Amino acid sequence: MSALLDGVYDGDHTIGQLLRHGDFGLGTFDSLDGELLVLDGVAYRMRADGGVTAAAYDDRTPFAVITAFVSHARREISTSATRAEIVELLADLVPSQNYLYAIRIRGRFAVVRTRTVIRQSRPYRPLVEVTSGEPVLEHREVVGTVAGFRTPLYERGIGVPGGHVHFVDESLRTGGHVLDFVLDHGTLEVCIGTDLHLALPMTAEFASAHLDPEDLDTQIEHTERHH
Repeated sequence: MSALLDGVYDGDHTIGQLLRHGDFGLGTFDSLDGELLVLDGVAYRMRADGGVTAAAYDDRTPFAVITAFVSHARREISTSATRAEIVELLADLVPSQNYLYAIRIRGRFAVVRTRTVIRQSRPYRPLVEVTSGEPVLEHREVVGTVAGFRTPLYERGIGVPGGHVHFVDESLRTGGHVLDFVLDHGTLEVCIGTDLHLALPMTAEFASAHLDPEDLDTQIEHTERHH
């Protein structure tokens, strides 16, 4: 994640290689050409216009997180809940703050607010500049899936500390990076992650990137949750 913040937008891992490690995940594509979401073993590309297409196996990614999703905890939600309220509910479902959790919410949403990165051209700008002023889409009264990860704070820089989730509707026609949502009703599932395999890109850009800026937390907050 800290490499993305520094403008390292080209990777050497393909979607095909990524899918060997799991069936559930998220990330982005080379040149920030859309948001990546992996559900049930299928990788989808969500572009800035809200459109969704299946990703090709030879597409490449500079950043992705993936796991084999196994539901370890499940909660039916029958009343309206905001994103903040879901976060509070998660605190009751998970045994510790020190593990990586995959999170999947399937249901009907009153609203989901998303934004999507736009394909960049060299020379690449830092991610904070790229994400400033991006258009926000509002999906209202929609059935779909919010999916992603809750990363412990000690993994900042590797992943996104706190919650990082993407959305796609049930027809697989629209979606993006989630800024906020209100769930009408649905099912919350959590998968506990205890093994971390980290693969770093063997590129000149990554080798020379500044991966530990003093304002790392501020940059992540701006790029992931600013709206």
